[in-house]
Amino acid sequence: MTVTIYHNPDCGTSRNTLAMIRQSGVEPVVIEYLKTPPSRDRIVELVSTAGMSLRDSIRQKDTPYAELGLDDMSLTDDALLDAIEAHPILLNRPFVETSVGTRLCRPSEAVLDILENPDIGPFTKEDGEVIVDAEGKRVV
Repeated sequence: MTVTIYHNPDCGTSRNTLAMIRQSGVEPVVIEYLKTPPSRDRIVELVSTAGMSLRDSIRQKDTPYAELGLDDMSLTDDALLDAIEAHPILLNRPFVETSVGTRLCRPSEAVLDILENPDIGPFTKEDGEVIVDAEGKRVV
């Protein structure tokens, strides 16, 4: 099984997602998307296969979203892609692709829905939030 994560190592959600993938027994292909941004076509493919709109894939927090006026709902997808291309930090993360599906894994435990082996055993996020308890049950 190939798993690919579009990862930002400075992001706790992305680090937690990567840790869950690894705990499932898979070493994923890790693409640090700020160093190696996906192409426009790749972004469109990721967003589409995740069942999202391009606008829903844009990160607002800690990005130039407001300064660029991206809250203007009349902007086309091409204009949004131009902004993401110029500022890759605008693409929300982490996107994960597996043979089961593609997701924007926010929250990080969304990755469990697309792993071939979602029974990862106990897992606690970096912030102390328990995701899977000692009995292997997902905590809601």
